[in-house]
Amino acid sequence: MQRMTLAILAALCGDASAQPVPEARPEFLLRETITGMPRGERQDIQVLTATIQPGQATVFHTHAFPVTVYVLQGTFTLEMEGRATAVVSAGQALVEPPNVRMTGYNRGAETLKVLIVYVADPGTPFLHPVH
Repeated sequence: MQRMTLAILAALCGDASAQPVPEARPEFLLRETITGMPRGERQDIQVLTATIQPGQATVFHTHAFPVTVYVLQGTFTLEMEGRATAVVSAGQALVEPPNVRMTGYNRGAETLKVLIVYVADPGTPFLHPVH
């Protein structure tokens, strides 16, 4: 009787030898205090991806608000007017400042893939080409 009671308790409580599955937790990639975010009651949140082949570059441009770039694959090189060049590899992120003229490059040998997050006032274009 005692063995049957223990067997029933073990079945109801689950296998005591099984290891609990740990909770999923986010991993901090970047934390940066910035200026220039939209201040209105409403904002557009845009999430984009871009694939840049070796040797390709983005158009020379600016953004009205900060842009967060996360590199999924490859290495991203960002040249900004009046600032140091930023080089970010897969698994890293950076924030592109607003109102700075810039161009992004894939100077590596493999395809570059990035995830982009842009928070802006409603109706704001993602970028403004500079001629």
